Amino acid sequence: MIFVLIAMVALVAIDQWLKIWMLQHLATSGASIPLIPGLLQLTYVENRGAAFGIFQGKVAILSVLTGAVLVAILIALILGKFKSPLIHWSLCLILAGGFGNLFDRIFRGFVVDYLDISPLFKFPVFNFADCCVVIGTVLLLIYLFFFDKGHHDSSLSSQEAQNE
Repeated sequence: MIFVLIAMVALVAIDQWLKIWMLQHLATSGASIPLIPGLLQLTYVENRGAAFGIFQGKVAILSVLTGAVLVAILIALILGKFKSPLIHWSLCLILAGGFGNLFDRIFRGFVVDYLDISPLFKFPVFNFADCCVVIGTVLLLIYLFFFDKGHHDSSLSSQEAQNE
């Protein structure tokens, strides 16, 4: 558990370091920097909303709701409510991304976004923290759909009991 929490802090630090770099190098220029031509570029965007730009200007409400959810997840994780290592790592990623973007909302008033795949297809600009949340959520869904047998076993055993 300690390693998971250390990893979470490290991921938040990486996220913030990347955002500081973007603020120092991209915010003033207004230019995009191609990383993989036609696929990926760095483009500075100040997101004052949530995912895909929804809830624009609702930074306070987003901060309170996000903070409450993150604290609840963190407490449950620390108290050992989850046993699977896959859940631990998925929540580590979700928490890291959530705290990284929450830090932005609280201390900057906006989330720094910079990963731009619009040369390939139209998609909102996003950041490392968003990647952490998405990957963590996918891992959590994989666990729930393929490895969480607890709920399915109890329903099967109750059906089997009724059939006897």
